[in-house]
Amino acid sequence: MPLGLLALAVGAFGIGLTEFVIMGLLPEVAADFAVTEATAGWLISGYALSVLVGALGLTAATVRLPRKAVLLGLLVLFIAGNAITAVAPDYSVAMIGRIVAALCHGAFFGIGSVVASELVAPDKKARAISIMFTGLTAANVLGVPLGTFIGQQFGWRATFWVISVIGVVAFAGIAALVTAPRTDGAAVSLRRELAAFRSGQVWLSLVVTVLAFGGMFGAFTYIAYTLTGVAGFADEAVPWLLVLFGIGLVVGNAVGGRLADRSIDRTLLCFIAALAAVLVAFGLLAGSQPATLVILVIMGGFGFGTVPALQSRIMRYAGGAPTLASGANIGAFNVGNALGAWAGGVGIAAGFGYTAPIWIGAAITASALVVMAFAAAGARRTALAAHRDTPTATLETVSA
Repeated sequence: MPLGLLALAVGAFGIGLTEFVIMGLLPEVAADFAVTEATAGWLISGYALSVLVGALGLTAATVRLPRKAVLLGLLVLFIAGNAITAVAPDYSVAMIGRIVAALCHGAFFGIGSVVASELVAPDKKARAISIMFTGLTAANVLGVPLGTFIGQQFGWRATFWVISVIGVVAFAGIAALVTAPRTDGAAVSLRRELAAFRSGQVWLSLVVTVLAFGGMFGAFTYIAYTLTGVAGFADEAVPWLLVLFGIGLVVGNAVGGRLADRSIDRTLLCFIAALAAVLVAFGLLAGSQPATLVILVIMGGFGFGTVPALQSRIMRYAGGAPTLASGANIGAFNVGNALGAWAGGVGIAAGFGYTAPIWIGAAITASALVVMAFAAAGARRTALAAHRDTPTATLETVSA
């Protein structure tokens, strides 16, 4: 395994920590700036919206630059954003810091996915992407509880200083360990990158990403209410229960990466179908504490197990111009998060209780399965037609 993948994973860990740790620190942040927790919550929403802007805008603006240099520049932005948040004298400056840090998020994961895939052999691309995303899953399992603990013991600003240091470590690691995979003769231009969006499979891949993640996060966004209000767990148990979900993320990410290297579409069809089934089971069994413990792990596993395959698929159909499409897919993950959170909230507001987000998530995931089946069938037809026209072609794409 190239050591550069570990450096990319450290960067992913820091960025994941920046996104999620604020959730455990909102009371301290709100008290420090004398704002309501609802107002402090915009530090989360503002970050999410800025991720989408950065995923498309910064990726497009830097598409002609060497990818390694761009990754290093994005980490400088990340370090600066977290440092601004750490020293912010008021809420407005803290929001600016969050926005600056978020701008690098989508572009880093989008460009980083391309770099990771180019550091390994063609049959290990999805696995390489999953290694990079292991940093993001580790941020959920280990980083968020640790970051919350640091913030509660030493003040919330200390957490963001620690994240800034992680950014410095990632910068040094990428500078030293990531090789520049692009050849000097590669023709790269914004026009060429935009041309990738002429592919119907690229758009179908984006839709599957939005719906598959929307389904999982429709259930997960309100999981604390489900755990306490339906399953009957104590409030103090929620953080530790979420560690179970995080363990599922790590395992699913690793397994999904390995399986996607064998067949991207088959992996997605199986994992999305399994996720829909798990959400239906959760809706039926949410009142059972033992069942909930098991389902949390499995839901995280099948939900995040789709990530390497989703990222690999859009890069495959983007052809020789994967950078902008890869960044757009990172944006699609965040659109899915927003969609799921909104739809789940609608269900609760309508009076259907705290299991409503789970059932809505199951329905959204089922729609992702339908779109994925349509996309896979279309890809197979195209591959079979190409094989008939070119007798010497292999059937590698047909089984993808």
